[in-house]
Amino acid sequence: MTAVTAATASVTEGTGPDPTASVASSACTGSTASSVGDGLELSRLRALAASVTDPEMPMLTLADLGVLRDVRVRADGTVVVTITPTYSGCPAMATMRDDLVHRLTDAGVERVEVVVSLHPAWSSDWISEAGRAALRRHGISAPGPARRPDGPIPLTLGPVHRDLVCPRCGSAAVSLTSEFGPTSCKALYRCTACLEPFEHVKEI
Repeated sequence: MTAVTAATASVTEGTGPDPTASVASSACTGSTASSVGDGLELSRLRALAASVTDPEMPMLTLADLGVLRDVRVRADGTVVVTITPTYSGCPAMATMRDDLVHRLTDAGVERVEVVVSLHPAWSSDWISEAGRAALRRHGISAPGPARRPDGPIPLTLGPVHRDLVCPRCGSAAVSLTSEFGPTSCKALYRCTACLEPFEHVKEI
């Protein structure tokens, strides 16, 4: 087995990859060309990184969650993986980083660097359709389109109104029980038709 010579993580607040670009189509420039960086090998590395699951919602891969932003190979052979947290201070980032490093090093990669890009900020709109379907299959309500207000953002003290349906029975007769669930990016609801509680991923 190939020895791991380096596995590091760094944080950047730079511009980061284009949020509209898919992981599989991220550009690989000539400066990153190397024996490990040919097209087939880069596709394999991207697939490996994309298969890592979210520690808090394991039905989602990091790619489906929209957290995995880019995979590239530097001239020295270092595989650089860029991820964006769902919110600042997300406690799952350390686990995501470690899981990415382990997945790639177990596949024989000698040097892995995980870069955390804070800009552009993650949006729930980045969750893929496959990811939304996986959430519903597991009884979690997927987010609707995130609002992008122009100008000042209004602050309200009352509960947020969301148009959503129960992921279990499809009824729109739902009530908010808590604005905060097991993680900050989820709210808790209860269906008044089937009486089942469920989580909703917030629109961010």
